[in-house]
Amino acid sequence: MKTLDNFPYEKVLVLGLARSGEAAAQLLYDSNVSFRINDLTPIENNEVAQRFDQLGIEVVTGSHPQSVLDDVDLVVKNPGIPYSHEIVEEALNRDIPIITEVELSFYLIDGPIIAITGSNGKTTTTTLTYELLRAGGLNPLIAGNIGKVATNVAREQKEGQPVVMELSSFQLKAIEKFKPDIGVLINITEAHLDYHKTMDDYVGSKLNITKYQNENDMLIYNADDEWLVNKVQDSKANLLPFSVSGKNKDGLYVDHQQVYHNDELIVHRDEIALPGDHNLENILVGIAIAKQFNIPNNTIQSVLKTFTGVKHRLQYVNKIHDRFVYNDSKATNISATLKAIQAFKQPIILIAGGLDRGNEFDELIQAFEHVKTCIAYGQSASKIKEAGERNQYKSIQTVDSLEEATIKAYEVSQEGDVILFSPACASWDQFKSFEERGDMFIQLVHKL
Repeated sequence: MKTLDNFPYEKVLVLGLARSGEAAAQLLYDSNVSFRINDLTPIENNEVAQRFDQLGIEVVTGSHPQSVLDDVDLVVKNPGIPYSHEIVEEALNRDIPIITEVELSFYLIDGPIIAITGSNGKTTTTTLTYELLRAGGLNPLIAGNIGKVATNVAREQKEGQPVVMELSSFQLKAIEKFKPDIGVLINITEAHLDYHKTMDDYVGSKLNITKYQNENDMLIYNADDEWLVNKVQDSKANLLPFSVSGKNKDGLYVDHQQVYHNDELIVHRDEIALPGDHNLENILVGIAIAKQFNIPNNTIQSVLKTFTGVKHRLQYVNKIHDRFVYNDSKATNISATLKAIQAFKQPIILIAGGLDRGNEFDELIQAFEHVKTCIAYGQSASKIKEAGERNQYKSIQTVDSLEEATIKAYEVSQEGDVILFSPACASWDQFKSFEERGDMFIQLVHKL
């Protein structure tokens, strides 16, 4: 298993454990790099901290004293810890570099890195790309925000083996040298402003994916986003655009019922198994990457005819008394839910709600052309209802829990309707993660 060689730092603070912090700490320990751990969970309730304490590592838990930064020349922080955190602010005051464990993986990987980011579609695109490369016989690895910690994957990577990484704005904000051989910007919409505070900071973090790229690298980007088109011109990488509008016929594009790569027909749209027009962005990116690795068209076509998506991303759950039920728990922002709604022509019973991040929902309500009824639940339910009232949309019912919402959605539905769980909100008011939320929805559906 790989370890860090010629690592330029002498004393590291691992700030926050969870999966990425634990992986970073284990890598540093195995590499004989001096480090300490600081985690808010008290050690008596913290099995990971206990394990490193028993290994002789300095562990500070229960609080965040500034002394944890003494003699430190690098901070590896959990991606979810905001830059307003007192230790992060103090580290910046002391000019101590701050990274996430994704940066550590860059020291280990010896082979092509494909890094994918965007406001929506990251996981589907990353998974599809992995499946295309796997079908092409390249034996790829998959890592990053998708649930597989990057450093753990990098430690197992063999020379030349491609690594496909899904990266969030949280991870990309804290990079120092990391650069992919192929970077991808799927799309940019307003998201995570509770963390980034401003769109400039959010977008700047996303654009870090190309910050250190050079003329030997490639950046694949959405040519339908005029703002993004202007921003990527500063990249030193080779630019490859894609377009789902058919207006931009450079690179990858969709024209009527066909998908093209540099004017070469790749696949007919009616042969693609993945539902929803919004998934065309993800498909074009996957094809673009596959072509860079010279994967034959018949192999690409075979994957696209069978790949139906990823759990919690517009996932088909069941048909119940001629109602079609979909789980889109990963839709944690309004833009994602808008795309989910647009994927269907049938009447929709929409279940939405969750953590109140300060968003207004007028844009969502205004897209309710096919939404017969919206069942709003959780912390944001009242704000969704208020947006409905402002926009003269009266068919919104509010409930407290996802269980109540699921039952109510079925009660008001009719044969031929789509029952769509696409929350447009984060899960943390009632669930630990969107995965837990989606799994609960699936269980509730099977009880109907």
